[in-house]
Amino acid sequence: MTDVRRTDAVLLLVAVVWGSSYLSAQTATSALPVLLVLFARYALSALACLGLIAGRRGARRWTRDELRAGLPLGVTQAAVLVVETYGVAHTSAANAGLIISLTIVLTPLLDRSHGGPPPLFFAAATLCVLGVGLLMSGNGFHAPRLGDLLMLGAAVVRAVHVALVGRLTAGRAIRPLHLTAVQTLVGTALFLPAAVGGLPTLAHAGTATWTQLLYLALFCSVFAFLAQTWAVQRTSASRASLLLGTEPVWALAVGVAFGGEHLTALTALGAALTVAGTYLGQSVERAHRTAAPHETAVRTHGPHSDVQAPGEDFRCPSTTPTGV
Repeated sequence: MTDVRRTDAVLLLVAVVWGSSYLSAQTATSALPVLLVLFARYALSALACLGLIAGRRGARRWTRDELRAGLPLGVTQAAVLVVETYGVAHTSAANAGLIISLTIVLTPLLDRSHGGPPPLFFAAATLCVLGVGLLMSGNGFHAPRLGDLLMLGAAVVRAVHVALVGRLTAGRAIRPLHLTAVQTLVGTALFLPAAVGGLPTLAHAGTATWTQLLYLALFCSVFAFLAQTWAVQRTSASRASLLLGTEPVWALAVGVAFGGEHLTALTALGAALTVAGTYLGQSVERAHRTAAPHETAVRTHGPHSDVQAPGEDFRCPSTTPTGV
């Protein structure tokens, strides 16, 4: 296997893992309270991150920038996972994965550093909104389910979190693993008070439940994050984002294949519109970001301009894994 194919395979595996996280979270929350599931996931992820950092010689200490960014991002990330996990517990895994993909089109609306998205982007966002509306309709038009509304809220909160990641990490030498470790420690501390009373229940959880918790922590969080970082460093950001953007497709496939979920004509159409709108919005936003620094550089004609070269401006938010 060539290096390019190997890198593509790793990115696709990350998308599959994140797509499967919705069904895993749904299964875990059917056996344990949501806050207990989140505490276990954060605690296991923190232990894994700390173990990886401890194994690195000369790179065990956190910088001031990593702590300053990690503390608030840990709080916002915890908020995202709370809303997401409650949402997954009250809707289908397929719907959850598709609705949360709206983050891709919501984030540029919050990031005004390039003057706002072009008109075509709003057309893509309209496609996504129509798609989500059909997903919520289920077997017929009715009031949206609680879980679907929570996933919509989660997409908004995640978009805020992603925008904050860019703002707090821009221009700073921050190591992704160390930043993630801070975030997982913050999340563990936040969920510990609510989980204390349920620790005996967690200790006596069945093998199947612990398997889901370990999968969520070690594979959907730590492994997926590290694999994404490794792969993004070896390919273009555009190629990486395209492969990672298949996550909602895998969420749908896993939900149908392993979760016993069913697609109606309306939900199938909604899924298609959501995925199409997400891809269109992603490509429009990426092209807009790439063109913005190029136009600035042409206007300034300066040999010492701080503007980055075209193609270098867009980065996958490697410090913010998707999935539940």
